[in-house]
This record gives sequence, C-alpha cells and structure tokens, in this order.
Amino acid sequence: MDLRTDQPHSARMYDYLLGGKDHYAVDVEAAEKALASFPLLRTAARENRKFLGRAVRHLVEEAGIRQFIDLGSGLPTAENVHQVAQRVDPASRVVYVDNDPIVLVHGSALLAKNAQTAVVQGDIRDLGAVFEHPSTRRLIDFSEPVGVLAVAILHFVGDDENPAGIVRTLREAVPAGSHFILSHATADIAPEAALGVQTAYRAQGVPLTLRTREEFAVFFDGLELIEPGIEVVSEWRSTVPEAERPAHADVSWYGGIGRQ
Repeated sequence: MDLRTDQPHSARMYDYLLGGKDHYAVDVEAAEKALASFPLLRTAARENRKFLGRAVRHLVEEAGIRQFIDLGSGLPTAENVHQVAQRVDPASRVVYVDNDPIVLVHGSALLAKNAQTAVVQGDIRDLGAVFEHPSTRRLIDFSEPVGVLAVAILHFVGDDENPAGIVRTLREAVPAGSHFILSHATADIAPEAALGVQTAYRAQGVPLTLRTREEFAVFFDGLELIEPGIEVVSEWRSTVPEAERPAHADVSWYGGIGRQ
C-alpha cells in the first residue's frame, strides 16, 4: 500500500488543523504555509467540525435518518459522524470514505470493534465504486433515506471535474427523504486571506477551489433547503451566544442541508 507520506494530503492537513496526531511533517509544512496566509484557519476547521456535529444531530433527532455515507471523511477524530449519531441511536450505521490510504489504515483500526461502521478507501469522483463496495452494501440500505455528507470536500473538486454533476449522481443513488450535508470554503467574506490559502494549498500540490455563495448554492438545486438555509458554518443552528461566536471573516466557510 502506497501511503504517500512524501506529499501533503488534505485529510492529514485537516487532522493537523484540528489538533490531531495522524499526519506527517510534509502535511504540517503545507498547513503552516496556509496558516501564514490565514492564521485563523484552525478556527475555520474547528467551526466546520462543529457544524458537522449539529447537522448530523439534526438528521438523527429530527429527520429520522439512521444511516450515513461520509465522503472525504478524513481521519477519525473527536465527534465523528458515528459518535454523534450513535449517541442518539446506537443502531445508526456509518460508512466513511476517503481516498487517503492512511485513513483506511487508521480508521479501520480505530473502528474495528464497532460493527455499525466501516471505512472504505474511495473517491468522490468514482461514486460507483463507493456504492458497490461490500462494506457499503452491508451497512447501507438504499431503499431507505440516507444522510450523505460532503463536508469540506467539494472545494477539492475542480470545476473541470463537474462537482455539480457529482452531487447529481449522489442524488440519483439515494431515495426520496435522503438528506445532504454540504460545506465549502469561500473567498466571499475575507478575499485576500482566503485566496492566500488557496494559493498555498495549490503550491503544495493540493487542489483547492474556493467558490461563492451562489456557486455553492448550485449544489442544492432540486433539494429543499432545511432552515436556516445556507449559512456561515459557525452560524448554522449554533447555540453559542452570538457575542461569543467567531467573526464570519475568521471562518469563511458555508454550510447547509438539503432534503431530497
């Protein structure tokens, strides 16, 4: 297995930003160059993670979803999808998908004793292989609504790779009543800092394409947006007092849920 430890990977960079330990020197170097452009990138990553938790909790508690596919899941860390969902209903099932083989190695080891979860090495650009994987077929019943997560992953899909088409493929694979949790980095709010991050990522060979709110909204075409709609992730159904929330410019990340 080629672990590609000589080149940075977005999953391991994200792990570093979240304060994890499953990364390499090359990932630290790349992430630090991005932090030089946007020192609050760690804040943005952590607020995105909190959004994921609130969104999953909504799906389990209010929408009755009990099975999830987390695309571009990254390395297992605190408050993963299965931890949030299984806290509400231990029968909730989760398939994590990432194209970094290190995620497969570490994730499979950490989740070995949890029969309701699986880690699949796969790519959001090859969804057929993800859906047909034995672990996916074992845990996901495609006749019932599914919670599909593409959190902080579509900004690593270039315009030439048709990200809107990928979301349409996702929609075609799951039945009515399924929900889509999406988040995406933007340069709308703090353009200079955000574009500096984009430049730093690309210089390290990690593709990053920032998109506007309008471009992000296209991914929800044909879906019913769950209230409060598209928001900066730190605002979406936050219970933190407004005065204690980070400034939008410190986050620069949109999020939302769409219902099919």
